[in-house]
Amino acid sequence: MIYDLTVVQFSKMLTNLSAILDKAAAFAETKKIAPEVLLNSRLAPDQFNLTRQVQIACDTAKLGAARVAGKADSAPKHEDTETTLAQLQTRIQDVIAYLATFTPADFTNAASQTVSQPRWEGKTLSGVEFAIQHATPNIYFHISTAYAILRHNGVDVGKKDYLGAMPYKS
Repeated sequence: MIYDLTVVQFSKMLTNLSAILDKAAAFAETKKIAPEVLLNSRLAPDQFNLTRQVQIACDTAKLGAARVAGKADSAPKHEDTETTLAQLQTRIQDVIAYLATFTPADFTNAASQTVSQPRWEGKTLSGVEFAIQHATPNIYFHISTAYAILRHNGVDVGKKDYLGAMPYKS
């Protein structure tokens, strides 16, 4: 279950975010808007801009999966230096490729894994608590905010872009 919640779902949501960024690039080109306008946009003055929302979504995906699998040291490092849509796309694809290296077997002990972060000041969560109560809401928050920033700026994105393809059965 934790593999599906993290690796499968995080990969899907990053794929959806990538498609949304493609629409942002097309919008900027069609409207003759410098892409930097979108990259630096935010919903509120005290909120991170689009670039930072994408960076955090990627970090949440890679570190969320890695921490619950007990492989935090294997996660790729990103310096947060992206300044273009193309660079953000590269980061997203890098994280998706990293997530693809995991297998369900990597999550055998994930539920009982102890997870912490420096800013938690010694506090911990179990792997299942971390996946359900921290990593999953966090990735949705940052991808939703990236979506909202672009939608607010006029990019033609909708709920289906956010949700992506569904595994419907006939």
